Amino acid sequence: MEYIKSIFFFILAGLFEIGGGYLIWLYLREGKGLEFAVIGAIILVLYGIIPTFQPVNFSRAYAAYGGIFILMALLWGWQIDKITPDKFEIIGASIALIGVFIIMYWPRG
Repeated sequence: MEYIKSIFFFILAGLFEIGGGYLIWLYLREGKGLEFAVIGAIILVLYGIIPTFQPVNFSRAYAAYGGIFILMALLWGWQIDKITPDKFEIIGASIALIGVFIIMYWPRG
């Protein structure tokens, strides 16, 4: 059950980080209204809170989160920006996810 909660918090944090950053991107790069930046900033603050629910120390959670972020950024690009990941992005994300599972979930004695 701890694994499921941990993965849920990784996904939620990823959605908040990418979503908040994307709203600020739209404000700065696409000329969207100030409300995009404000909502994006609020979401990014919430993103900063979500990883604190991980059942491990700060450095381990953030190191592993880097791999999750790679995958989620590619999925965001694929679904939101309609940019299909190429085989090298898929290979790189797979390697990063292997690292995530070793960092977070490998049994320690």
